[in-house]
Amino acid sequence: MGDPREADPKVDLTAYAAAVPDEVIERLRAARRVLTICHENPEADALGSALAIAMLVEANGGVATPVCADPMPAMYDFLPGMERFRQEPSADVDYDLLVVGDCGELERIGPVAQSHRALFERVPILDIDHHISNRHFGAFDWVDPHSSATCEMVTLLAWRMGVPLTSSDGMLASALAAGVVMDTGNFQHPNTTPRTLVVAAALREAGAPLSEIARRIYRTKANTQLVLFGRVLSRLESDCDGKLVWSTLELADLVAAGASADESEGLIDMLAQARDAQAAILFKEADGATRISVRTREGVDATVLTGTFGGGGHARAAGATIYLPAPEARRVVLALAAELVQAIGPTAE
Repeated sequence: MGDPREADPKVDLTAYAAAVPDEVIERLRAARRVLTICHENPEADALGSALAIAMLVEANGGVATPVCADPMPAMYDFLPGMERFRQEPSADVDYDLLVVGDCGELERIGPVAQSHRALFERVPILDIDHHISNRHFGAFDWVDPHSSATCEMVTLLAWRMGVPLTSSDGMLASALAAGVVMDTGNFQHPNTTPRTLVVAAALREAGAPLSEIARRIYRTKANTQLVLFGRVLSRLESDCDGKLVWSTLELADLVAAGASADESEGLIDMLAQARDAQAAILFKEADGATRISVRTREGVDATVLTGTFGGGGHARAAGATIYLPAPEARRVVLALAAELVQAIGPTAE
């Protein structure tokens, strides 16, 4: 196995990487057959961290299978290695470690946990996550809510394990950079810390095409996606003198726009651009349930809102699934959201 300093990188992550727990290193090095799992409805941080951990296991001589319950969103086709994801574990592999990444609770991985219940009961879980609402469901939990992304954590993990960030012709660096770009809103969200920027510098030095990743994730949309955005934005509503904004993505919108569900990615961030909004909420119809995505500014904790309905996330970005039709979900969610917004008073920025 190589050392990240073999290529004489100018960016040194040694000091930051010291925060990686020794037990995480020990469990990954001892494992020979690893299942790396991300959450359903995946985005770049979930996919990038699961693929990267699989590569770290393989660099250590093990076998790894990256799994996601849902098909790969087309928007990530440009990232090398995404074709490796399966929707089920390999039937002929006797796994000795499960790594669940970027999940606040085990249920977020979707139906895989139930369809392979015996596997999840038998094999220890290593939980790697950056959500403050993480429920610590693993045999060992490495949860760092101060990290901008799970991929930021896994970059430091790679450094500690001595796996060069340049591995696989830049595939490792690209996967990790995509997660950091996604979860920081291209380094514009307040979760971007000095450590985040140093990690990004190390990934860029290792060959990650940061500008291309940002363009593909944030500035490239199919015509169908633009039509979908237009339909949802056209029914934007507000309350509390504009401090609370929301809209609803109806199942009929997908049909009318000819769009897939994953093309709704980015809608909530568009709503959150409303100048006066302290809280922005996107309601998504989902076959008898309603999913909510929440973005907030200083003074409103998104996890307080989503946690009421069994969800979680971060103070500025969180989500939940509510088992009510959209009109009823809007009524109960907006009532609480208005209370939270009004509680911050008139002086909040």
